[in-house]
Amino acid sequence: MKNLLFIFGILISGIVSSQEINWMTMNEALAAQKKHPKKIFMDVYTDWCGPCKLLDKNTFHNEDVVNYVNKNYYAVKFNAEGTEEIHYNDFTYTNPNHNPDRKGRNSQHFFANALKINAYPSIVFFDENGKVIAPVAGYKTPQQLELFLKMIHKDDFKKLTTEEAWKAYEASFVSTFKN
Repeated sequence: MKNLLFIFGILISGIVSSQEINWMTMNEALAAQKKHPKKIFMDVYTDWCGPCKLLDKNTFHNEDVVNYVNKNYYAVKFNAEGTEEIHYNDFTYTNPNHNPDRKGRNSQHFFANALKINAYPSIVFFDENGKVIAPVAGYKTPQQLELFLKMIHKDDFKKLTTEEAWKAYEASFVSTFKN
């Protein structure tokens, strides 16, 4: 019995430590919102982007980030140069200029273009009705991302209407996410 409990403990700790963000497509997230409204957190990346890979490895596998995102958001992983069809606001976005034989940079997906994404990685937040709140460009550590995750989730961004208000909010924010 002792050995069985020991093995069970190892299995459980392995499951806990390998916990990941529950990624879905944008179409799946928009459908889920209709049943249970929740904000969307979208990771916009490309295959060739080094900082995108670091964000995935370092930030999106941080236990605090994983837990917070899974609890409070629908998480979307979107390749800004991919071929996924996205149905958003009565329009179907595609990437007709994508060249599957091309190495490195490829053509930008029309949805990334519509979101005005000009840097990778970018994180785009959407409200409970699928409307864009804000994109956040660049690599973020778990602690840097925490500020945006909590500010957007709690709707604090609605009160930040001036640069001074943003600076005060940022200066007073206390991170609780661990490295």
